[in-house]
Amino acid sequence: MGYHKRLRIVSGILKDKGSLIKTTLSTKRHKASARRVILRATTHGSSVPPSDHRIAAVIGLGHGSRFTACTCIQAVMDRLHRTKDSSVALKCLYTIHNIINKGSFILKDQLAIYPSSGGRNFLNLSTFRDGSDSETCEMSAWVRWYAGILEQNLMVSRVLGYHLNSPRSKNEIIGFLNSDLLKELDVLVNFADYLGNVPADSLYLQRKSLVHEIVRLVSEDYRSVQRETFVRVTELGARMVSLSWSECTEFLSCIDRFEGCKERIAVLLVNRNRNDDLWDLIKETKANLVAAIEKKENEGKMVVVATADNESNKLTRFSQLFRLAPSGRWVEF
Repeated sequence: MGYHKRLRIVSGILKDKGSLIKTTLSTKRHKASARRVILRATTHGSSVPPSDHRIAAVIGLGHGSRFTACTCIQAVMDRLHRTKDSSVALKCLYTIHNIINKGSFILKDQLAIYPSSGGRNFLNLSTFRDGSDSETCEMSAWVRWYAGILEQNLMVSRVLGYHLNSPRSKNEIIGFLNSDLLKELDVLVNFADYLGNVPADSLYLQRKSLVHEIVRLVSEDYRSVQRETFVRVTELGARMVSLSWSECTEFLSCIDRFEGCKERIAVLLVNRNRNDDLWDLIKETKANLVAAIEKKENEGKMVVVATADNESNKLTRFSQLFRLAPSGRWVEF
């Protein structure tokens, strides 16, 4: 380990100690208590994920009042946005991910409305960069990617109306409109599409236990996305005859995009989440969709031809009833 790296680690540890002392001296006990929990879960100095009991302590803040839950979310967001250390940022994101998966309703609710404006880039880490050395630069790419994954996760939750780890019954979507199912399928495909943007040049960082654990959690999310996608593709496939031409083309576009993610995702999730049944369904549905679209297009052409023939017949009957007089006027014959 180089001198500068050791110095950075020592400096980070001292920062953590100073921050903990500051919370101890704070007169705002509730806020200080929540900040101590977050600080202990997101320490400097190592690439090891927060221990289970540290995560449990964070989750426990959601079992109190709404004020405590709000303070927890505010504390983790402050920690995330103020740090310039890639390991601390990843630990903050990992903590947020666990809140999404295991947190109480009140804790998830506070996370969902932070900030009040919402948006696709609410974590605001698209420009994050830790330039301490070459490794931290590569870790920064993982920070940006992981933040995007969590944003996609929450976008999926907003559109579906529930979190990925609490699936809806298959029977509930039967009464949905085609447009609703297509909208939900689109946001699920967006998640898979973003997942495929993993920093491929630094996959070796999965050897670090923190990155490895992050990939494990993301893999579980992707498994849920596959399950939800399977349900919607099956339902829309059963409705194919009643779908309009525009709905069919939108459905086909979603399937094409999802299919295009397969190889990129396989680079990250080697030997994980193969789900052959889903890909067989995608292949079969795509072939049926292409045939259905061609059939609808041919039917449309036949209608146009039939309409043109009707107009031609009308013109012929008109010319049989009337003749053009030398004066240039139509007269009845």
